[in-house]
Amino acid sequence: MAVITLTTDFGTNGWFAAAMKGVIASIAPDARVVDVTHEVAGQDILAGAFVLAQCFRNFPRDTVHVAVVDPGVGSPRRAIAVKSQDYFFLAPDNGVLTLALAAVDNRTPLQFRSIENERLFNRPVSRTFHGRDIFAPVAAHLAVGVAFHEVGPVIESIVRLELAEPKVTKKGIEGRVMFVDRFGNLITNIAAHHLEQLAGEPKSFRIGSSWNGNIRKFGRFYAEAPHGKPIALIGSSNFVELCVNLGSAAKTFRAKPGDKVTVT
Repeated sequence: MAVITLTTDFGTNGWFAAAMKGVIASIAPDARVVDVTHEVAGQDILAGAFVLAQCFRNFPRDTVHVAVVDPGVGSPRRAIAVKSQDYFFLAPDNGVLTLALAAVDNRTPLQFRSIENERLFNRPVSRTFHGRDIFAPVAAHLAVGVAFHEVGPVIESIVRLELAEPKVTKKGIEGRVMFVDRFGNLITNIAAHHLEQLAGEPKSFRIGSSWNGNIRKFGRFYAEAPHGKPIALIGSSNFVELCVNLGSAAKTFRAKPGDKVTVT
């Protein structure tokens, strides 16, 4: 059974996600549609990229991953399709696939195509809802066996987000908050391998420039900190998370994506 995943910022209070599923069901009624999430913050491309990158490898081979976080819908931005060794990815060409494609199996080169075959589209095509009229029907056609080359012409490259790497010295690391999850945990761009480059164990994790945002406990799981107290740890994403046990680090430290994080 073919699997199609949906990652969007459409929310669940409107009809947008349901409309996409209806189009898919009309073309590929036997496909299994999995909602990764429709709660990506509105137009937050990096958040969409992060969410997709965390889960795409948990799906079976030939899954079609659809990511629609699309502030440029209706503009000249391209709709793209990417084929890796194991998966298909469909998205607007705005960088939302950056993190997932950096993590795919690289045994074979990625194939890039511009989605232009209108015979695969839902008609008429709205200028403001390409999720329903382009990405959903093309995903469904791929799920029922339409050849990848049928979606459109080959393209040589796609848009990638420019993501700054953490600055690492023997004395410390300077990174950024990359994502805030629903519990208020601050997921940074500092990976486990960055901590291994320190001369010793990390002693403190400072958020922003204020020492009021200093976390001095580095543990293995949330409950190692007392109720309401902060802790830093390596989360399931393999990045450093700054947390408050049974609380919200985002609220406690008034932090948001993009804020500086310093490890010493």
